[in-house]
Amino acid sequence: MKYDLPAMKKNTTTLGELIKSGYFSTSIKDEIRNNLIKKITAKENPFPGILGYEDSVIPDTERALLSRHNILFLGLRGQAKTRMARQMTELLDEYIPIIAGSEVNDDPLKPISKYAVDLINEKGDNTPIEWLHRSKRYGEKLATPDVSVADLIGDIDPIKAANLKLSFADENVLHYGIIPRSNRCIFVINELPDLQARIQVSLFNILEEGDLQIRGFKLRLPLDVLFVFTANPEDYTNRGSIVTPLKDRIESQILTHYPKSIETALSITEQEANIIDAQKDKVVISDLIKRLIEQVAFEARDSELVDKKSGVSARLTIAAFENAVSAAERRALINNEKNTQVWLSDLTGIIPSITGKIELVYEGEQEGPYQVAVNLVERSIRNQFVQYFPNPETYKKKRGNEKPEESPYKAVLAWFDKGNSLNLFLETMDEDKIQMLYKVNELHALVKKYYNTGTEKETALLMELVLHGLSAHSLISKKIIDGKIEFKDLMGSMLNMGSEHFGEEDFNEEDYN
Repeated sequence: MKYDLPAMKKNTTTLGELIKSGYFSTSIKDEIRNNLIKKITAKENPFPGILGYEDSVIPDTERALLSRHNILFLGLRGQAKTRMARQMTELLDEYIPIIAGSEVNDDPLKPISKYAVDLINEKGDNTPIEWLHRSKRYGEKLATPDVSVADLIGDIDPIKAANLKLSFADENVLHYGIIPRSNRCIFVINELPDLQARIQVSLFNILEEGDLQIRGFKLRLPLDVLFVFTANPEDYTNRGSIVTPLKDRIESQILTHYPKSIETALSITEQEANIIDAQKDKVVISDLIKRLIEQVAFEARDSELVDKKSGVSARLTIAAFENAVSAAERRALINNEKNTQVWLSDLTGIIPSITGKIELVYEGEQEGPYQVAVNLVERSIRNQFVQYFPNPETYKKKRGNEKPEESPYKAVLAWFDKGNSLNLFLETMDEDKIQMLYKVNELHALVKKYYNTGTEKETALLMELVLHGLSAHSLISKKIIDGKIEFKDLMGSMLNMGSEHFGEEDFNEEDYN
């Protein structure tokens, strides 16, 4: 633009002053397009904080905005669809002028409402104008079955008619809905399929011709709106669908997705998790624990017990991350410790973050949400364990006469085979836990063989990982009972299956499959 917007906003308060300033009107789609071009040219990211979409969703969105399209984001829950829409406000001009008092943000140079036209006819160049900040140029509506045409488009207001003593044929008795009030704005309808089909039909004219009709009025308001819709593919079968003519009028449909790699997922969780400074000062969370938490979501998305059509939101790992830190913080507070780290045993505290964020198929419901959550954590440990230590499967007996290599876990397993067991209490102090781990013969030496550096606590965490990893690979047993995790030899546990402590908390991969 050729004019100085800050100076204009300060000095321009009437229509006459606006015209003299050289201001010219631009449609919202052209406005966004122009500002997007500037950002792309300057190598700026128009969607900061949106991770994992750099080579997929963001380029698709940029192409749609350059084409001046209305957009439908189609994807499962927790895929940043609404966030993408909200960030588009940063592509708007900082301020735009509107007719003072206008309900539909009338452009002073292109008024569309009867109120604005009458005011300009009455006051001419002295018509007062206001400046609207881009933060107020965003409208959002969650589509629910009770949304009406009046909510979105508008209706006759009998109270206004009575107060102003006007007939219902007078345009001044109209009450504008949320879409007209979002003129010259970005307007988002979330979960579009939840909108009743007859309500979706009311959007046809707005999207195609750019105007709307209210009741029997011969009214044509050429609205200037960028529409962004979001939808979940699950909705097409469970709750409703987008009517075909409406879908045809939405020029760009963009498919969103979950993070494709652990690294991207880690960055998203770390960015979004709400960990306060007091927790950061008290609790250290290692890269190992972070990866185990992220792996839970990947396991859930692949699990046959979890409904894939519903999806597994990134909110699962964010909440789990926060709960893991809080579990360690609570333990430190109980033991009056100044600082601590998140241990694998603290992952028992993330179960509530999982159970409420996964939809189960029939088999999963039979298993129960708690047990499914426990199973997912175990599968996460199993898959991440082999990223840090040799895969135990490679040392199992092979067919034929081929002799397997000697397992690096032989001495540790032998300790348990002698009838020894280890109880790790969930709320024990760090020092006591480390001493307990040292009781397992050759466990410390095993970790040092592969990780010769690291602090005592880091080494102890890896020692704990070995125990959980061996359990996940069905080489030793693990039971969570009475506030402790009990590790013992697998055969002894199987022989004692009738004991009172051997229950549904027991899990190994063979049982799960």
